[in-house]
Amino acid sequence: MKTMKAVAMDRFGGTETLSLRTLPVPEVGPDEILIRVESAGVGVWDPFEREGGFAGLFGTEPTFPYVLGSDGAGTVAAVGSAVTQFKEGDRVYGCSLASPKGGFYAEYTVVKANNAAIIPAGLSTVEAGALMVDAVTALCGLDNTLGLKDAESLLILGASGGVGHLAVQLAKRMGARVLAAASGEDGVELVRQLGADAVVNGRKDDVAADAREFAPGGLDAALLTVGGEPAERALEALREGGRAAYPNGVEPEPQPRSGVTVQSYDGIPDPKVIAKLNRLIEAGPFKVQIARIYPLEQAADAHRALDGHFLGKLALRP
Repeated sequence: MKTMKAVAMDRFGGTETLSLRTLPVPEVGPDEILIRVESAGVGVWDPFEREGGFAGLFGTEPTFPYVLGSDGAGTVAAVGSAVTQFKEGDRVYGCSLASPKGGFYAEYTVVKANNAAIIPAGLSTVEAGALMVDAVTALCGLDNTLGLKDAESLLILGASGGVGHLAVQLAKRMGARVLAAASGEDGVELVRQLGADAVVNGRKDDVAADAREFAPGGLDAALLTVGGEPAERALEALREGGRAAYPNGVEPEPQPRSGVTVQSYDGIPDPKVIAKLNRLIEAGPFKVQIARIYPLEQAADAHRALDGHFLGKLALRP
């Protein structure tokens, strides 16, 4: 039996449950691919999963030892009998949420072939490893939920975060005029470099006033990756008939207001969404902001770092 190193848990709980172990390499099903993991994203939702949140939410019976890690990238090591779109040696990125076969915090993982894609041209494997879940979440919000159109005015709240900094770049490629509210001076600088038309510091600037200046008649749309008071102020800046979207998991949930559509959504990966994502990414230089990269055995440190200030994403390298 082939074995691998993985960060696994024997029970749900705090960071103390995460430890480096030797486990069997997962077996590939007919519609799956085995990936030799070279980079894994650390999601802001990972502590929720670590504490048993997904198992409760989906009503699933967890399999221990349990390996976290919803997205990552690497090289195809084996393909299932029904898979035709990949071959051994392909550089791919993909995602797998709460898989009973284990996630990306490991040297090897399996994912459904439909939840993977060739790494877009111009991106490194490390960048691609932190991309899939946040980029799909950004695109599903902009495209499916908001139905963003060319030349519309859009506010992205939390624009220097994992979903937000990708949404800025995708929205610009979809033809929108983007007002980005970022966190701190370093966040403002990052988002400016990513091509936002106007940037505000969400920590100290008056987002509603800046939005009125940016779109005097009111904003057409808003993507809210943070909740609470900043989200309420953002909703005030929308025009009559304007619309807002926020990914499920944003807390506290933005409250509806009269004359404005406010919708929650999930970023669901499927071949069509992933193909569009790759087309948009390959349309020009694209940046995946990786704040810090941790070795696999320091996964607990990466989880603790999620509580602090950072730009973009954190990543692990097996």
